[in-house]
Amino acid sequence: MKNLTVLGSTGSIGCSTLEVAANQNSAFRVVGLAAGRNITLLAEQAERFRPEILALEREQDMEAFRRACSYAPRQIVWGPEGAAEVAAYERNEVVVSAITGINGLKPTLAAVSAGFRVALANKESMVVGGFLLQEAAARSGAEIIPVDSEHSAVFQCLAKENQQDIRRVILTASGGPFFRLSPEEMRFKSPEEALNHPRWKMGKKVTIDSATMMNKGLELIEARWLFNLSRDKLGILIHPQSIVHSLVEMRDGSMLAQLSQTDMRIPIQYALTYPERSESGLPALDLSRIRNLEFYDVDLDQFPLVRLAYQALEREQAFSVALNAANELAVEAYLEKQINFAQIHEVVADALASQKYTDVRTLDDIFAVDREVRERTRQQLQQRK
Repeated sequence: MKNLTVLGSTGSIGCSTLEVAANQNSAFRVVGLAAGRNITLLAEQAERFRPEILALEREQDMEAFRRACSYAPRQIVWGPEGAAEVAAYERNEVVVSAITGINGLKPTLAAVSAGFRVALANKESMVVGGFLLQEAAARSGAEIIPVDSEHSAVFQCLAKENQQDIRRVILTASGGPFFRLSPEEMRFKSPEEALNHPRWKMGKKVTIDSATMMNKGLELIEARWLFNLSRDKLGILIHPQSIVHSLVEMRDGSMLAQLSQTDMRIPIQYALTYPERSESGLPALDLSRIRNLEFYDVDLDQFPLVRLAYQALEREQAFSVALNAANELAVEAYLEKQINFAQIHEVVADALASQKYTDVRTLDDIFAVDREVRERTRQQLQQRK
């Protein structure tokens, strides 16, 4: 039995992780949970899984949690430091990192620095701090196993391959709900329409990122750090069926692919049980019923945020930090109906154009750039009202 901690336990990935753990015949013991402000759900999770340590986002939610939950963990902590404390808890063996946004970086780094296996679902951590995470893993011996379906697919395809034999890694994208629309038709699409993803059930932020295809841009940057790949070895194809989760082209002309149902429990379970596989209870694909597998190039005029992500692969690390920060605020403003769909790109592009890029070498450097970009982006958004 392995000790499991879930960071972001009340989110979509966190809930799926706990479901996977519960279905694995006592293979995992949940020792730690960290969550945001969904106290009711967190209390239910604590009652069911009885973690030893638990982190709340805010100290003022402590009393509400105690009223909602009859089970009392040995230790309750709060805030960013509390999430990092849960991530580094000494009894951890596997830590699922699923806190959304840059807020997941410090807890993820804490888990990696402690030498645990980290099942990484927080792509932003690798986008803004991939160099730090890989340096920490080299020192501690931690394993970083990707949970995103695309990176899990690449990881599985490359399990027995040599780095020098890789010609290109191709991440597949569903195209989101607006793939077949023109930029003009997309411009005024509402948040409700953007959140209506045709294939995946995800949190709001990542679903909007899917509609703009920024999620694929962030995944390009993540793949760079996860697999030590240069820009010329990374690409994207739109694959509306979302059955082929990624492809790897080898130098001999072979093309490797991983196919499965569109269900996040599959890559989550693989990250938890690697290098072994276990019964998931989920059906395999019935290839006889699949009539079409379509693949299309990305139109960078239709999805201009992807162009910015490609630029980030060739720019200093501060560019990636700024890209992530501006996008987080632009998506938040769109969900609050302060800007229209097309203006998400405009806000991000303006933030990047006015950013002065300096060396980013430490955690403090990352958060300094992040704060600067967020402040300037907030001012820009205020001017747009």
